[in-house]
Amino acid sequence: MITLLKRILLKLVYWIDSMMAPTIDANEQLQAQRCAPWFKANGDETHRLNYDLNEQSVVFDIGGYKGEFARELFCKYGATIFVFEPIKEFYAIAEARFSNNTKVKVFNYGLGAISSKAFITLEDNSSSLHGKGNNKVEIEIKSFNDFIAEQNITHIDLAKLNIEGAEYELLQSIIDANNRVKIKNIQVQFHDFVIENAKEKMNALQAQLSTTHALTYQYEFVWENWQLKQ
Repeated sequence: MITLLKRILLKLVYWIDSMMAPTIDANEQLQAQRCAPWFKANGDETHRLNYDLNEQSVVFDIGGYKGEFARELFCKYGATIFVFEPIKEFYAIAEARFSNNTKVKVFNYGLGAISSKAFITLEDNSSSLHGKGNNKVEIEIKSFNDFIAEQNITHIDLAKLNIEGAEYELLQSIIDANNRVKIKNIQVQFHDFVIENAKEKMNALQAQLSTTHALTYQYEFVWENWQLKQ
């Protein structure tokens, strides 16, 4: 079922020249146009959840927010899921949600190119290391490559990345370490409003990914998935 939010976004697209148009930010108009085909395909319930997973599968939810995506995947497949959420208030909600579930492990840090401390701008589910607002908190980032080495993780069936602009550096670090071949599916949301030359950076990463992975779906700057070639 299409939610109220989706119906509103679809209206923005189909009636962009209506009386509402002048009151809507240009970036919001553009993103609404991008999202319309995704919502039409019911992508949140189809593309994002339809994978060849089972109880033995391993999933990384990078940018876990409050754990909704992890909840949907676990209910459908019973997979082992690692959830990474650096913002304490969102982490606490996700941690409470899975407190009695030993197969979903929630970590109060993000995964990135290197281990570090950073400041993130709080904007609910759009909180970003690249945000321009003044409402900032310090968070912890752990190197993706270090984490999988420490945890002895040699195979990930699905890695979901929704980290508001930090995906560029993270993916590049995974590619440089040749750890992309350990990930069967890479579900990523690229962001361009907070990143300079985002289109060029995205294209460069896609070209590198295409040597080992095949694109299974793509809604540009909304969601796309890259699957390891056989």
